[in-house]
Order: sequence, then structure tokens, then C-alpha cells
Amino acid sequence: MKRRFLIMSLSLVMIVLPSIIANADDSNHEARMKMYKDYELASGVPWYEIAAVDQYERNIYKFREECKDLKYDTISICMINERWSGPENPYYYDNDSYTINLFGGIAKDGDEDGIADINNEDDVMYTMVEYLRSFDDFEGAIEAYYQKEQAVMVIKEIASLFEHFDTIVLDKRSLPVSKRYSYSFQDNYGADRSWGGARSHEGIDIFACYSTPVLSTAYGVVEIMGWNDYGGYRIGIRDIYNTYQYYAHLQGFEGDLKEGDIVEPGQVIGYVGSTGYGKEGTSGKFPPHLHFGLYKYDGRCEWAFNPYPHLRRWEKEKQ
Repeated sequence: MKRRFLIMSLSLVMIVLPSIIANADDSNHEARMKMYKDYELASGVPWYEIAAVDQYERNIYKFREECKDLKYDTISICMINERWSGPENPYYYDNDSYTINLFGGIAKDGDEDGIADINNEDDVMYTMVEYLRSFDDFEGAIEAYYQKEQAVMVIKEIASLFEHFDTIVLDKRSLPVSKRYSYSFQDNYGADRSWGGARSHEGIDIFACYSTPVLSTAYGVVEIMGWNDYGGYRIGIRDIYNTYQYYAHLQGFEGDLKEGDIVEPGQVIGYVGSTGYGKEGTSGKFPPHLHFGLYKYDGRCEWAFNPYPHLRRWEKEKQ
């Protein structure tokens, strides 16, 4: 197994390096995809599962202090010392397979150079793939590794998107209302709100007429939909960047859309309304508009950020 990985690593350097240099702004998409496919071929672990773990790690990398000194050319997987070396191992980021195994670490020598080096992305990727392969199913592996329900959910959603679209390049975006209809919005993020208690406005209100089509802004998975006393009929969609898009005060939903469905940018998911601020069915307590919110999951918690600059940029893009 290791020998096959060594051969693959050499071929990766020979074949992919020119494209990395020529496309420095593409986040190494080609190199990453090549690596995922090679590891799938050698290990039997589906490429989109390997890619989902790497993408999730890429999304939370900058929020983890322990990862600041670990930099790789292609991958973004950051393993903490206790997991790599073993929880009681006295050697920080040990590279000796004997002592690593002795202290219960998971590190592997992926390129057969005799050491399990945390600074070697082939060793890191090989270690992760072997870890995934050691479990009966993908969900069990990521549950054991991350031990956080939301992390498991997000990684599974990323994997489903990669599998469905057969690519990791899912960057296209759309304004959340159709440009063929009249609409307007201003930066009212953080403004005071009083219904249900003092709170701040965690989104942008896009004013439009009743029944204006509401569009998915990204490739994503429908995490939640239905009634919320604050947001009325609402939909929550997660993309491959751990970003949760929240659409509220809808008049209704599009067709047979349901939780777990995969959507694309520009796809109609519902219609502008004025629902919310009460029990299910409450409507008309404010002018019709779409409340659009963005939230980021950083591996520890989820927090809101201002959608306004993103909406202005998407408004300028051709759709």
C-alpha cells in the first residue's frame, strides 16, 4: 500500500506542478483533485469523502491556533500533536513509528522515507486516509475523529455536494432575489430589533413585492426549512465553505423542496413574503421582504457576519 502511495506522490509532483504554477489563483483545485483521486484508487475510500475532510479542515484552518505553523502545498489537514503522536507521548510531533504506535498515535509514514513527518503532506494525507479506511463507514470515522455533531453534519454535506456535482469547484454565486423583479436593500446589519426581546439584526432585509422568487445563493444542502416564530417560513442552506445561508419571512416554498435536497446558485427555493413574529401562519406585521443572513461555522461555534458586501458583489455579477 505504501509503495503505491510513494509512486503516486512522485507522479503527482511530475504531472501537476506545471498546472499549479500556471493557475496560482485557483486554490490548487487541479492538484487537490488529482491527489483525492489517487488516494481513492489506492485505498478504496471515495474521493469525495477524502475531499470533504480536507475542505472542512481548509474552512476552519485559520481559526485554529495550533495550525498556524503547519503549512502544506496542497492539503489543509491539521492534526493536533496528541492525535498524531499519542496523548501521553513525551515527544512533540513524534516522527518515529515505533513510539507513535506505543503511545497510541495515528501518524503513518506515507512516502516510505522512514519517518512519519507532520510537515510532510504525503504523510499527513496517508495518515488521514488510513484512519478513514479503518472504520466500517465514513460517518463513524468522522464521528470518532471530530467528536462534534455539527462537524459531522457539515462534512457529510460537503461530501454529498462533491459527489453530486463531481467536482470541488463550486464557487458560483447568485443574488438571493431574481433581478427580473424590483427589489432594494441597504446595510441594516446589526440594527436594533425588539420583537421577542432586545436583539440585533443578523442579516440584511431585501425589500420586494410578494411572490418575488427567492434564489439559492450557492451550491448547498438544505439543512432546515419550515416555520420559525421570528423568521416565519424560512430555509437554511449550507455550502462547502461551512457557510450557512438563512432565508426568512417567505410566503412559501418552491415545489417539493425538502430538507436534505441539493440546490444550485440561482435555483428558486421560495417566494418573498411577510411571515413571522408569531405562531405559524402569522403574516403582514411588516412590509414584504426577504431577510437574508450569513453564518460561519469555525469548528467550535457558529456566528453571524454581514452579508451586505457580498450582496453588492453578487448583484454586479452576470446571472
